[in-house]
Amino acid sequence: MKIAMVGAGYVGLVSGACFADFGHDVVCIDTDPSKIERLNAGEMPIYEPGLDELVQRNVRANRLSFTTGLAEGISGAGAIFIAVGTPSRRGDGHADLSFVHAAAAEIGKNLDHPAVIVTKSTVPVGTGDEVERILRESGTDVHFAVASNPEFLREGAAIGDFKRPDRIVIGTDDEWARGVMREVYRPLFLNRSPIVFSSRRSAEIIKYAANAFLATKITFINEIADLCEKVGGDVQDVARGIGLDNRIGPKFLHPGPGFGGSCFPKDTLALLKTAEDNDAPLRIVESVAKVNESRKRAMGRKVIDVLGEAPRGKRVALLGLTFKPNTDDMRDAPSIAIAQALIDAGVEVTAYDPEGMELARPLMPEVAMLPNAYEAIEGADAIVIVTEWDAFRALDLGRVRELVRAPVLVDLRNIYEPEELRGAGFTYISVGRP
Repeated sequence: MKIAMVGAGYVGLVSGACFADFGHDVVCIDTDPSKIERLNAGEMPIYEPGLDELVQRNVRANRLSFTTGLAEGISGAGAIFIAVGTPSRRGDGHADLSFVHAAAAEIGKNLDHPAVIVTKSTVPVGTGDEVERILRESGTDVHFAVASNPEFLREGAAIGDFKRPDRIVIGTDDEWARGVMREVYRPLFLNRSPIVFSSRRSAEIIKYAANAFLATKITFINEIADLCEKVGGDVQDVARGIGLDNRIGPKFLHPGPGFGGSCFPKDTLALLKTAEDNDAPLRIVESVAKVNESRKRAMGRKVIDVLGEAPRGKRVALLGLTFKPNTDDMRDAPSIAIAQALIDAGVEVTAYDPEGMELARPLMPEVAMLPNAYEAIEGADAIVIVTEWDAFRALDLGRVRELVRAPVLVDLRNIYEPEELRGAGFTYISVGRP
């Protein structure tokens, strides 16, 4: 089947490349000429492990191509995915659907054959209805259906998530559209990946509800970590003890500096706005969003406290800037708030991140970005592990001690054992542990 992917950002590019790897003929369409030029030259506009090789393999096989021309891109496509951005709208926090609506209007103007239009973008409930209305008013007279097919890709593990999904959610009541979507996902259907068919509105809610629940688990364990610090418990033991209950599960029970990234912050906010508009307040999710924002600032204060009564003029090295490892995504990364808190306290800040420094520089211009961890550490009064990149899990502690001004390590991801660091002569501060 020919598939058109409108939007060649993170979701569109990963999804398009994976569909091509299944054997479909995929065209990724984007309005940004520089992005399409880079992709046609074999350059990836984002960092995702394995994506460059996946894209190049399918381009060589003539199953994957890139264009700025929507009319030629959607020509003959049985499924046309809308995978454009839905950032938080400035001023009120609602999801900005302008890109989705523009894509729908352009598709409608150029659609000359039956096709299923699929919203892959994360959109509030009811968006599919609006997309259908825009398509009908655009003048097309061919048969079409609108379906919702939310993505559940984790940055840093997106290819594996797409090819070995926990579930595939398809929202449509149209039997013809369900048949087309079964064909789209036939390789996964044969592998017995769970496919959940629902109404379009239910599918839209599933995406937001899933992200809100995961964000709640993260925030819950962070608050338990704070309690553990006060009463002498160990949050690692607590997380394991409750995670072994299969009703709870161990995932997303890892304490840290708060969640960030492209999904959880904006999706929880958009869900809250939808709930508010429909007079169905979500008090738990509201608390999660508030607690998470204060969490990031609290981690900055945690580091400042380690520096003593006179932090001004001291130096702190941040290891890791992206919101999670194996991505270059800096959106809502906790490092931004932590760095700003340190700078406001008069602290000199150095940093190193394996992939995120290019995007981090404009967000934290006062932070000195250095080419490796050891150069960032040199002369530091404290080292802070902000992102749990593998490169930071086995630092040469002897070398680190020689480079720093004070052997202090603040581990906001608990990637080291306290006994190991203290045995190496470090003052070691972690999250939720004595």
